[in-house]
Amino acid sequence: MGFMDFFKPLRKSSVQRWQEFGKYTALFSVFSGDIYNNSVVRSCIRPLADFTSKASAVCPDKQIEQILNNRPNVYMSGKAFLSKIRTLTELNNTCFIYIERDDRLKVKGFYPVPFTYFEALEYMNGLFIRFQFANPSIPSMVLPWDDLAVIRKDYNKSDIAGDDNQAIVNMLQLLTTANEGMANAIRSTANLRGILKSMKAMLAPEDIKEQKDQFVKDYMNLENEGGIASLDASQEFTPINMNPLTASYEQLKEIRENIYRYFGVNDKIVMSDMTSDEIEAFYELKIEPFLVQLSTELTSKVYQGKALAYEQNYIVFEASKLQFASLGKKISVYKEVVLYGGMTINEWRAACNMAPVEWGDDPIMRLDAAPVDDQENNKESEDDK
Repeated sequence: MGFMDFFKPLRKSSVQRWQEFGKYTALFSVFSGDIYNNSVVRSCIRPLADFTSKASAVCPDKQIEQILNNRPNVYMSGKAFLSKIRTLTELNNTCFIYIERDDRLKVKGFYPVPFTYFEALEYMNGLFIRFQFANPSIPSMVLPWDDLAVIRKDYNKSDIAGDDNQAIVNMLQLLTTANEGMANAIRSTANLRGILKSMKAMLAPEDIKEQKDQFVKDYMNLENEGGIASLDASQEFTPINMNPLTASYEQLKEIRENIYRYFGVNDKIVMSDMTSDEIEAFYELKIEPFLVQLSTELTSKVYQGKALAYEQNYIVFEASKLQFASLGKKISVYKEVVLYGGMTINEWRAACNMAPVEWGDDPIMRLDAAPVDDQENNKESEDDK
């Protein structure tokens, strides 16, 4: 559907660009440099996306819950859906999710919008977003604001979008320059360089060139595997030592750490070398806030108007800390929590990514534990004896 086709047969002249408070231009484009092609950036985003994708949706409307967890759209599973949303959010600081509805306004699917440019438009006191895509053969698309859930990061200047990643561009360019400098240094020092001097007096320019070309042909090609050149008494070769400057290990490490800090990760997270306490801290700081934002945004856009006023209408993405814990920590929780009635076996099994069992929804209690009232009653019984 083209932009103007969306508004037919309405008057096109009544469509205008939406104005934000603060005079911010309601235009947004994806950063021209594809930062996802940088290996350090990708290594930062990957654990954020992987940990986020462990969450599962909970909703009283079991059809919506099933759609979100199993197949949000025709292209991706529930895990891939969460991973893609987190990746797009980190790359663009803004992620639009189109909520597809049928003729009776019942939700059919959720689609992350892979835009390269969007523009906010106003029509009949309503807000619309016009998207353009990287493929020029794909026409622009206009979607109503009410059908778009928006996830933002670095939410500052615009009312609609988060700020771009321009703040990290200089650091990425510095890292690219350092890597290119190292590659050029290796190439420049891998070849024999020097001055070939002829001991013969007053050679003609063409003779000097011939000697040089012959020397290069004989000793500076891939066939000269020995790396040894021999000269007669009429020639003298003086090597030139190349010592190009390159970034030190400490300098490269500092650049990499700055990129890590920008995305809120560290080397342990990237290398999957975290302790249980570090995993819990990472979850609380980087995973849980994103899931809360996603939950509240989808709830407000899926349930609109009067439906939003009912407490039973909600969408929550849950990812228990226990899901990220080590096997030893999970076993410890079983011994200390499940066996004393703090959680059911099925709740524990769900956190361990195991299927429920028929008898697992009833709380259990160790025989050596009892409620306080029962212990007092037992003590009184013993005193009576």
